[in-house]
Amino acid sequence: MEAETHPPLWKTLLAFAILYIVWGSTYLAIRVGVQEVPPLLFAAMRFLFAGLLLYGWVMVRGERLPKGRQWSSICLLALLYFVLDYGFLFWAEQRVPSGPAAVMMATIPVFIALSEIVILRTQRMTLRLAAALLIGIGGVGVLVSRSLNLSGAPIDRMGVLAMMLGAFCWSIGTVLSRRLPLPESRTVNSAAQMLAGGAMLTAAAAAFGEFQRFHPRAVSAEAWWALLYLVVAGSILGFTAYVWLIHHESPTKVGTYAYVNPVVAVVLGYFLAGETVGLRTVLGTLFVLVSVVMITTARKPAR
Repeated sequence: MEAETHPPLWKTLLAFAILYIVWGSTYLAIRVGVQEVPPLLFAAMRFLFAGLLLYGWVMVRGERLPKGRQWSSICLLALLYFVLDYGFLFWAEQRVPSGPAAVMMATIPVFIALSEIVILRTQRMTLRLAAALLIGIGGVGVLVSRSLNLSGAPIDRMGVLAMMLGAFCWSIGTVLSRRLPLPESRTVNSAAQMLAGGAMLTAAAAAFGEFQRFHPRAVSAEAWWALLYLVVAGSILGFTAYVWLIHHESPTKVGTYAYVNPVVAVVLGYFLAGETVGLRTVLGTLFVLVSVVMITTARKPAR
């Protein structure tokens, strides 16, 4: 029992390394895959396979499975998280390099803060929050602006818009999840959401005619390896490390992945995919990360 309360330092460091590096590297794997496989279909394969494996695991363990109204909540969140947020992300990465894509998705805490202020009303607009929001918006502006005389080409505006919509959908899902009836087990909840999200993405891919554009024999081994990496490392291993850390470390420490992942993605994109890292990318990334740190470390004033 004592060992469970105070796990060895190496286990904690390994779990954080997985969360930082593996989740940060998924953006590059997505970028590789969507160059050859239609984006919604590629996302569907990732989450359907991962969801089936995780859901099968919780069934074998004999955990209590979702019932009735819980499935309605799971499907709503799966729509927001996987179909809309990840669907937009996978589509956008056809047009946006993996590093800037990770920076764009790091704005999720910004949208969550706005949702808490406007929808839940559990947070008040303070000077600190207002400054953080403006800095975050400024970072996005630096990345997309064509008028600023900065090195590096501005990233695609349609791709940015898609990712902003995705980040907004994720924030709405995060806010709603606090009020919806869901399974007590994080593992069961996430496995069910992945499974439902994968099924919905499959239907969406079919509706957009992506199956007709998918030719498995034309897909390179590199793209298949990217899919395997996303399923095993990105979804299953990364999720397992996240759940383990949530039970052993403070949410504030675990939440640091939100501003480490973009840095990892930018570095990996530069060294492994030859993506440009100019002054534009550095400044945009810095602004967004400062905004996220200010928001995630702010104390919520009592109402």
